[in-house]
Amino acid sequence: MSTSVTLGCVALDCPEPYRLADFYGKLLGWKLDPDSDDQWVTLVNPDGGADISFQRDPDYRPSTWPSNERPQMLHLDFTVEDLDAEHERTVQLGARLLDDKPETFRVYADPDGHPFCLCAC
Repeated sequence: MSTSVTLGCVALDCPEPYRLADFYGKLLGWKLDPDSDDQWVTLVNPDGGADISFQRDPDYRPSTWPSNERPQMLHLDFTVEDLDAEHERTVQLGARLLDDKPETFRVYADPDGHPFCLCAC
């Protein structure tokens, strides 16, 4: 079955879009879309895939994962070659480690509390 639907971006709600875009931009090495503004900031995927956007939500409340009080709703997985090296860099950029028990991936919270994984799977 053929379709004309493609994934353009994943959007994360957050209180300060430029601040969170800066974290992910440094993590991924992606650049800001020059048409970004205080309400909607986009990091452009240099490989042509889906972008990551950040939408201002002044009432944003972070996930409490692993508790379901405020579930994560969605998370991002990033593939890495050297999990230990990327762990150090990711924490230095401002991520908080949530789970390092699995051998092939680690779970983090970004500076606004969105869970994401570094995967060496």
